[in-house]
Amino acid sequence: MGATKTDFFTEQQNKIATIAKALGHPARIAIIEYLLKVNECICGDIVNELPLAQPTVSQHLKELKNAGLIKGNIEGNSICYCIDEKAFEILNVFFSNIISTVKKQNCC
Repeated sequence: MGATKTDFFTEQQNKIATIAKALGHPARIAIIEYLLKVNECICGDIVNELPLAQPTVSQHLKELKNAGLIKGNIEGNSICYCIDEKAFEILNVFFSNIISTVKKQNCC
């Protein structure tokens, strides 16, 4: 099988791109903000907070989980979601490096 375009980039570059893509929808940003506010919640609580149907919220939660931004534990009939700090640490390092480099540049 041939190489995909992502094969030409580092694992770190691909991870950051996956995280950024997952954050590329306002509903997912709203979910992250809600999880930060409550520190932990059950999926039904998220559905009540957003103007979206339950299947749509579930799809957004799946995308966030696949990107490593949230983690979930099964508790009875529900899944309790919370922030996965590892992905945000990756973003923190990435953006900190950008900011420190940009501050040192003398460009246009």
